[in-house]
Amino acid sequence: MEGTLRVPGATLHHELRGTGPTLLLLPGAGGDAAVLDPVADALADTFTVLTHDPRGYSRSALDGPHTEQRVSVHADDARRLLEAVSPGEPAYVAGASSGAIVALDLLARHPGRVRRAVAHEPPSWSVLPDAAEQLAFFDEVHELFAREGLEAAGERFLRGIGGAMGAATWMRGPELPPRTREMLLRLAANAPLAVEYEYRSFAAYVPDLDALAGVRDRLTLAYGAGTRPHLPHRPAALMAARLGLEPAVFPGAHNGWSTHPAETADLLRTHLLGDTR
Repeated sequence: MEGTLRVPGATLHHELRGTGPTLLLLPGAGGDAAVLDPVADALADTFTVLTHDPRGYSRSALDGPHTEQRVSVHADDARRLLEAVSPGEPAYVAGASSGAIVALDLLARHPGRVRRAVAHEPPSWSVLPDAAEQLAFFDEVHELFAREGLEAAGERFLRGIGGAMGAATWMRGPELPPRTREMLLRLAANAPLAVEYEYRSFAAYVPDLDALAGVRDRLTLAYGAGTRPHLPHRPAALMAARLGLEPAVFPGAHNGWSTHPAETADLLRTHLLGDTR
């Protein structure tokens, strides 16, 4: 089921599938609801899965021109979506990459809306001891994008994170279904917007670890087994250590939700519900 929700400054496209308690899945930068299809489909037997196109991407139009994206605004969008879908009831939340940052902010600022959250590799470089160096890397990617374009910026970004990306399941097979083809066209349009307006502001986001410490029993920080030697695993590992949590290890690398959706769904179910089936 598809719908739209008016929020301050935008109209959000969202989708629902499955039955059971509400689970909001949050995509990474430039992603949309369809990116999460394989994981969402695998979880629909357990949850009412809510996905959406974040504001300014794909089918979620802004009321005005694009401006720098803010984590707090995305988290407020997520809160409004949850209030529309499950009014008065806390929901489960899981996010990957930039979506993990949104999940952390939502849990920290609106803990009453969240039953339990999983944050997979939030790229919050601000928590790292070498934060200045890593944030400068994102400035470099942005400058390269402005000077030489998306391809050069993308290559530099992938080198900087250690090549911690795999081939998504929806890229496999001799022919792509129409929904996947349409998604890829949208993602191609989203990519320059993510580099221009999201990468740097999300990378500089400072999570409220004091607030998260108060709800640490409802939080799982995770990273991919294939990311462990590389940059994207470090913020999750460091935040878990500061909060006294054992980080969860998921299959694949930074985009493991797209490369290993069935295994990811099983682990999300386990960490959200304690389901060990």
